[in-house]
Amino acid sequence: METTGARVSEIIQSIGSVVKIPIYIMGTVYEVPGNLTIMKAVEEVGYQYIRGCGCRGGICGACGTFYRVEGDYHLKTGLACQTLVEPGMMIMQIPFFPVNRPDYDLENTGKDLHEDLREHFPEVFKCVGCSTCTRTCPMDIDVMDYIALMKRGEFEKAAEESFNCIMCGLCAVRCPAQISQHTAAMYVRRVVGRYISPRAKHLEKRVTEVRTGQYSPFLAELKGMEAESWRQLYSEMEREPDLSKPAEWMPQETKYLIVEEKPKKKKKRKKKS
Repeated sequence: METTGARVSEIIQSIGSVVKIPIYIMGTVYEVPGNLTIMKAVEEVGYQYIRGCGCRGGICGACGTFYRVEGDYHLKTGLACQTLVEPGMMIMQIPFFPVNRPDYDLENTGKDLHEDLREHFPEVFKCVGCSTCTRTCPMDIDVMDYIALMKRGEFEKAAEESFNCIMCGLCAVRCPAQISQHTAAMYVRRVVGRYISPRAKHLEKRVTEVRTGQYSPFLAELKGMEAESWRQLYSEMEREPDLSKPAEWMPQETKYLIVEEKPKKKKKRKKKS
């Protein structure tokens, strides 16, 4: 069915302020409101999500989607929960794609991180540098760059470069070298966290507080509340301002916090002349 040019003009209808446009879902053409995301459009025409739908906020990566627009040969990618529909869009979601997920024990690695990477993800070293992975990434991450950093053993830089990865796996779908970039990057970030990054002293302190039961009375109180009380507590919760500096902001309600008083600075005594 032709849906370009004059045909698109005939199909597009205005209903109030919402314009309906033609899109293809699984090969069948539907007319949907043009202000919907792919995910909402799929549900609009009657499909029910069983897989491939997670946070709906562009974070979990579960709704990776491939699509083309009629008249354009380019294969495009996006997240179904974030990408708006276009006239003539042909959609196919990838709810699951088999990738390399090797078993590894972080406690029994670390002697030679570079060789461990080669053992678990040998395909990383077969990268041909085509940059298809980078062009595919819906988060605009330079995937090829962090793969190159891994190959050179620059794990800290690779972990930082891949930090915003949402594990959608679209890079692995397109890779001609069959690299599972996102799972290899997850492995590197875990290795960096375990063996390279400095230990967070405040985290160790908090874990000790939890293990010694300092928060047990608060948890017992919360467990004893009714659901409505939880909702009220959540709705009244103070939110930290977005632009506040680290360790600067404190809520007015400190009932559920263990706050330590800062040691007072000793005043220097003036020497007698």
